[in-house]
Amino acid sequence: MELDKTFFEKVFSNKRMEKYFSIHPDNEALAITHYRCNVELSKAFYPCISTLEIALRNAIVRELQTLFGREDWYTQLSKTSGLANLNHYITTANKQISGRRELATPSKIIAELTISFWVSLFNSEYKLILWQALRRAFPYMPKPQRQRKNVSAPLNRFRRFRNRVFHHEPICWDLRQVQQIHNEILQTIGWINKDLPTWIGSFDPVEDTLASIRDRLSKE
Repeated sequence: MELDKTFFEKVFSNKRMEKYFSIHPDNEALAITHYRCNVELSKAFYPCISTLEIALRNAIVRELQTLFGREDWYTQLSKTSGLANLNHYITTANKQISGRRELATPSKIIAELTISFWVSLFNSEYKLILWQALRRAFPYMPKPQRQRKNVSAPLNRFRRFRNRVFHHEPICWDLRQVQQIHNEILQTIGWINKDLPTWIGSFDPVEDTLASIRDRLSKE
């Protein structure tokens, strides 16, 4: 069964597909291949994205529990000068959990909080309140580099890239940039735990997928 431009525009929408067909105006097959490559590349990023997100969250939680001296550390945000504006994330998490008629335990609140919440903790406005505690979440980051801005910047790039992947947006235009993002994700994971990059390396398909995509796009 041959799937053509009309099929892809009908199933995935003209708006989504026009980017691919406009880049390859004289090669319909290449445009379709490019779209498939984007899906494959997004799929390939799942291991390192999920590993960083979970490792980051857990490392932060440990330090916040120590800082506030309690498991439900998030209850203290509204009571702490300078942190009250973070409480809307907690309120939203509580509403979502109660909407499912579940008990809002610390573990469920933590799981419900978005990547935007975790990354926002490294914003400059919270530096004087949180950074001294949160820097300990990156014990393997070289000490000369262990500054808030050197953590915040890559985490924000990760957040934006992660959201593009999970919202099914194009990531396959600049493969060199994608390669850099992958390297940066692995580096950040290594700041949290030095053994995690090696563990991920045993099944992370990003490098092989990038090589395959370069090969296929160059042959069309």
